[in-house]
Amino acid sequence: MKLIILDRDGVINQDSDNYIKSADEWQPLPGSIEAIARLCRAGYSVAIATNQSGLGRGLFDLDALEAIHDKMRGLVESAGGHIAGIYYCPHLPTAGCSCRKPAPGLLDAIALDFATSLAGKVFIGDSLKDLQAGAERQCRPILVRTGKGIGSEKQLADETNEQVRNAEVHDDLASVVDNLLKNRG
Repeated sequence: MKLIILDRDGVINQDSDNYIKSADEWQPLPGSIEAIARLCRAGYSVAIATNQSGLGRGLFDLDALEAIHDKMRGLVESAGGHIAGIYYCPHLPTAGCSCRKPAPGLLDAIALDFATSLAGKVFIGDSLKDLQAGAERQCRPILVRTGKGIGSEKQLADETNEQVRNAEVHDDLASVVDNLLKNRG
């Protein structure tokens, strides 16, 4: 199965330290929607794994989160793609749950729903937490410089996990997809 996992905020859309709380605040990064559609047209299934502690903080409710995801799905579908699944953790960082990245719970749910091993599957994120979660399930980690990615490159150099330390780094999701599709053999 050709499956690619994406983080949401900072990879697909503009991130905010104040959280993305509504569909109006959710703005795609240049080229990200088209990049997802290109992956789909090339035969990939695209799943999203995203921490959404704004739910647990009471900054937005489930209806607002669904409206954000409906907007994202609609834009991707209009561009000729499809998001196969969206997985989110609603918990606060202090909750100690197994789904909040860097824990691999969201990835475990994806593996179960898609009935596949995640070993070698691409996980694209903008933070060290994304890459650490992917490394827990032997994903191929790719860091984008959008979102939190610029600050994470220094952390990569210090990371003890070799898989995370050796992550590919790209400017944005569109450049990752360019590279993947060019080199897919």
